Amino acid sequence: MGVDGEQVHQSGSGWSPIYVEDNLGVMSVGFLLNSPDDAVIWRGPKKNGLIKQFLRDVDWGELDYLVVDTPPGTSDEHLSIVQYLSGAGVDGAVLITTPQEVSLMDVRKEVNFCRKVNLPIIGVVENMSGFVCPKCKNQSQIFPPTTGGGEKMAEDMKIPFLGKLPLDPRIGQCCDEGKSFLTEVPDSPATEAYKNIIQKIENFCKGTEEMET
Repeated sequence: MGVDGEQVHQSGSGWSPIYVEDNLGVMSVGFLLNSPDDAVIWRGPKKNGLIKQFLRDVDWGELDYLVVDTPPGTSDEHLSIVQYLSGAGVDGAVLITTPQEVSLMDVRKEVNFCRKVNLPIIGVVENMSGFVCPKCKNQSQIFPPTTGGGEKMAEDMKIPFLGKLPLDPRIGQCCDEGKSFLTEVPDSPATEAYKNIIQKIENFCKGTEEMET
């Protein structure tokens, strides 16, 4: 996101997040390492302690949304986040898969995890769903959905399917440079897919808020 090498500053109100834009703040363990090449070799209690610090000690200010990006799987980190935020009224989880069965197997476990801990599932997004040529905008399948892909899995498990995100090499370039892909490449099919998915997530969250009030 263009924030490599940034340092976290501490004030009387807590750690200050790194701001990519005026309305987008980021906090990562990477900001606390001496070198970006350092390995984070921590056992569960230390990782859980840092998660709690990120939630409790970061001066986030007034937020529209807090997005927690977790590693794949159903590890201690996922359970800790659900427990620590249990009183905060979490809207739900967005599950990310790719079309291949090896990825779908992990996501099925995540669906069952969410159900066991009573975490609402906002929906599933299929990432890397085809490749978009930056010049001709034609799409081709790099990872064929041999078992039906994310959409079929969502249908089988009776959870919402939010959409498919095609591969576009300019997405990675914009992320590395800290630029908004939606602004830089407004005519890409991936941009339209992003906007549709974001709108569905926003509608879900607003519906949750209306139910609570």
